[in-house]
Amino acid sequence: MSYDGMVTHCIVSELKQTILNGKIDKIYQPEPDEIIFLIRTYQGNYRLLLSASASHARVHLTEVNRENPMVPPMLCMLMRKHLQGNKIIRITQQDFDRVIRIDTEGRNELGDICEKSIITEIMGRHSNVILLDENQRILDSAKHVDFTVSTVRQILPGLIYQSPPAQDKLCPDRYSMLDLLRILDNSPEDTLLDKFLLSSFMGMSPLVAREIVCRFSGSTKMTRNEVDTAAFITFTDSFLKDICAEKYEPTLVISDTDKKPSAFSCVRLTQYEGTGTLKAMHSMSQVIDNYYEKRAQREHMNQRANTLLKLVNNNIDRCEKKLAIHRENLEQAKNRDKYKIYGDLITANLYRMKPGMKELEAENYYAEVPEIIIIPLKENISPAQNAQRYYKRYTKEKMTEKYALEQIADAEKELYYLESVLTALKNADTPAELNEIKDELADSGYIPKIKTKGKNQQKKSAPLRFLSSDGFEILVGRNNRQNDELTIRMAYSTDLWFHTKTIPGSHTIIRTRGGEPVPDQTILEAAQLAAYYSKAKNSSKVPVDYTTVKNVRKPNGARPGMVIYDHYNTLYVTPQLLPSSESNTIK
Repeated sequence: MSYDGMVTHCIVSELKQTILNGKIDKIYQPEPDEIIFLIRTYQGNYRLLLSASASHARVHLTEVNRENPMVPPMLCMLMRKHLQGNKIIRITQQDFDRVIRIDTEGRNELGDICEKSIITEIMGRHSNVILLDENQRILDSAKHVDFTVSTVRQILPGLIYQSPPAQDKLCPDRYSMLDLLRILDNSPEDTLLDKFLLSSFMGMSPLVAREIVCRFSGSTKMTRNEVDTAAFITFTDSFLKDICAEKYEPTLVISDTDKKPSAFSCVRLTQYEGTGTLKAMHSMSQVIDNYYEKRAQREHMNQRANTLLKLVNNNIDRCEKKLAIHRENLEQAKNRDKYKIYGDLITANLYRMKPGMKELEAENYYAEVPEIIIIPLKENISPAQNAQRYYKRYTKEKMTEKYALEQIADAEKELYYLESVLTALKNADTPAELNEIKDELADSGYIPKIKTKGKNQQKKSAPLRFLSSDGFEILVGRNNRQNDELTIRMAYSTDLWFHTKTIPGSHTIIRTRGGEPVPDQTILEAAQLAAYYSKAKNSSKVPVDYTTVKNVRKPNGARPGMVIYDHYNTLYVTPQLLPSSESNTIK
C-alpha cells in the first residue's frame, strides 16, 4: 500500500510541527473504526483523523467535515472522558513501522496530572486505535482482539499494552552500508533489486522500493547482475538519508486513464511519469486526504447501505418469483375455454353416454370446421357429474386468470418501486440520504418503524442542483420521497418535468422562470441528467419523457415517487452529468 512506514515518518514530522503542545478540544467518532480530534493550537485549529479501517487505515490532518451519529459510541464517550482538554506532549513512531503514538497530559478526576496515550496501528485488517492509561493499561480500542483472533497478542480493556512484534528488518535510520552490500553480493544474481530492498528495510513499501530502483537505473525491474551493487547501495543510502532528514516531496499520482488518484508517497514518484500526472502538494496530510476521502466515503456508504441493499434485493427476488408463478398460472388459464366446451359437449351427448365410460368421442360444433374430439371422463362418476366437473374447472381457471392479472399488476408496481429504491440506494452519497430511504422503506412496511424524538430527527437532504449551459436551473430528486417533494410541492405548473420512460429513476425539473421558453440544449442536458440518475445509467439511447408539471399527477394511494403523466414528448439520450455537478447542490 502507499501508506508505508516512510509516509508515517513524514506524517509524524508534520504532526509535530502542527499539533504538538495543542489542546484536544473535541472528539468525534463518525464511523466505528474512525476517531476525529479537534485540536486547538496557537497557530490555529486542526482536525486529526485516526482510522483503523481494514482497507483505508491512516493517520493525518483532514479538512473534511464528517457527519457524526446523533448518539456518540462508547469509545468516543470514553475518549472524551479521558482525553478532552488534554495537552499533546509527544508524538512518536515505533522505529519505521506504521505505528503512531500520541501522548497527552491532563488532570484526572482527583485533579492529579497524568498521561494518557492513543496508539494507532496501521496493519491492514489488523489496524486499530487504542486508548491507554498512565500505566500502559488498555482502556479500550476500536477493535477488540481476543484469544480466538490472536494467541500471540490480545487487545482487550484491562490488559497491559504490548507493541506489535518487531520485524526482522533493517531500520532506515540505523544500518551498516557494508552489511547491506554484503547481503546483496551474496544473494542470487537474478535477485530483483526492489524485492531485495523490500525484504531488507522496515517501513518500505513496494512503491518506494520500485522508485529507488527506477531513479537509479531508469527501470523498476532490475536484477543484481545488471547493476554495480556498490553504486546501488550508495544511491539507496543517500535516498534513505534524505527521508530521515525529513526532505520530503509529498506527491499524488493522478491516473491518465480514469483521472482518479492511483498512488501517493512522501517522495516524488518518477516511475509514473508518462502514465500519470504527478501533483505536488504542500503537506502529506493534504495528499492523503485527496487520495482516500472519496474511496473511504464510498466504502463507509457501502457498508451502511449493505443491509438496505440486501433487504431491497430480497424483496425484488420475492416479487420476481411471485410474477413468475402468476404468469405461469395465467398461461395455463388461457386454455380454460376448452373445459367449457367439454362440459357443453358432454351435456349435448348425455343420451349417448353410459356409466363407466373412460372417454367420449363427440363432434365439436364450436370449431370453425367441425371436428371429432375425444373428451377424457372419470369412470366412477356419472356423465352429468363429468360435465359439472369441467364447468367447475372452467370457472376456477377463469377466477385464476382474474386473480393472476390483479397479482401481476400489483407485483409489477411493487417491483418498479423497489427498483427505484435500489437505484436511489446506489446513487446515495450521504448518510442523510440513506436515512431518508430507510424511513421510506419503514413507511412502506418493509422494515419496522423506529420512533425518534423531534429534536433528534435528522436534517433532510435537498435535491441536486445543476445549471444548464443556457443558465437554467435543473433540479434532480435523490430518492422517491424527494421526487414527490420536488414534483408535487416545489415545482411550478409551468416547469418542465423529465423521467426515464418505464425505467426507475429520479424526477428532474427545469425551472422555466414562469413559462419562459427553454432552449433545446437545456432540454437535452436535463434529459441526460434524468437518464444518468436512473437504472439505465450505464446504457445508451435511453428514452426520457418530458412534459410540463401541470400534466403530472400522483394517483391516490400511489407509492412514493410514483406518478402518471400525459401530453409528453420523448428524447433518446446517453446519460451524462453536467461539468459543474460536483459543486452545484442546493444548500
